[in-house]
Amino acid sequence: MTALARKLLDQALDLPDDERLAIASALLESVEGEVDPGWEEAWVKEAQRRDAMARASGEPLAEWSEVRERVLRRLATR
Repeated sequence: MTALARKLLDQALDLPDDERLAIASALLESVEGEVDPGWEEAWVKEAQRRDAMARASGEPLAEWSEVRERVLRRLATR
């Protein structure tokens, strides 16, 4: 990730949730095309399914801060 991209990311992360979501959606659309209208509903169902599976296994769920750091480390190596 370039210094400019990192700076933009850091600034975006300081925004309120709704503004970050709008930016993320616009960025995804710019590389993936139009968003499938059923995407949000499908993703919510998938998230609920994964949550139910994780809770049933008795394993603790990862904190968002840990997941975010893992994702950022992976992106930094690309």
